[in-house]
Amino acid sequence: MGCFCSKAGDSKASRISRWRSTGIVALRDCKLKTFPSEVLDLEKSVRTIDFTHNKIVDIPTEVCKLTNIQRLVLSQNLVERLPLNIGKLQSLKVLMLDGNRITSLPDELGLLVRLEKLSVSGNLLTCLPETIGSLRNLLLLNVSDNKLKSFPESIGSCYSLEELQANGNSIEELPTSVCNLVHLKSLCLDHNSLAQIPLNLLKDCKALQTISLHDNPLSMDQFQQMEGYQEFEARRKKKFDKQIDSNVMISSKGLDEGVDL
Repeated sequence: MGCFCSKAGDSKASRISRWRSTGIVALRDCKLKTFPSEVLDLEKSVRTIDFTHNKIVDIPTEVCKLTNIQRLVLSQNLVERLPLNIGKLQSLKVLMLDGNRITSLPDELGLLVRLEKLSVSGNLLTCLPETIGSLRNLLLLNVSDNKLKSFPESIGSCYSLEELQANGNSIEELPTSVCNLVHLKSLCLDHNSLAQIPLNLLKDCKALQTISLHDNPLSMDQFQQMEGYQEFEARRKKKFDKQIDSNVMISSKGLDEGVDL
């Protein structure tokens, strides 16, 4: 069943009692190969699971019993796929699966209508399901370091999206629907194959403050000639001015333009 990383004298019964009372099951770095059945048996009591850095290969279909779970963190494991009944976790707000071996996401992902944060960086994804557009409450989507060549047109229906990270893929173009993401503040697309971006992106995404397009075949001249560039530049500088005034540490890139010259 795997190690429970418990302290000496911490009995199985006391662990289960603690998990039931707090709703939090944190078993990081425990060399787990499977979901502990004791956790699945807690059913509605579980609100948070963190199994970061283990050796879990499969997420069991019995995970659907955890109907009140809000945070499911399985980063740095060996997960290859999500169960098709993942959509039954209707309370889920955070799903983190970074650093696994996932090649595709099921259409049922779109049933997680309360999801606010989806992070699947460092996997083997070649595409995203069209149903991702059903995630109307999604605030952050991180698909960096996969094998994506494009986004589905439905991405523009993720109306609440504030941050989109897709560095380190093979994305050749963005659908024009990204211009519908009026709440988008940060767009990171370094190390892709973008020769251009939708012409109305800077004009329509009026909340956009950060855009990073390094190592793409897109020139600074193209970027600066886009409609809405001056307004975007004003927002970008205002953001950094606030950071400086608040003594917030600025990265080594400083006031980086976000595009290679």
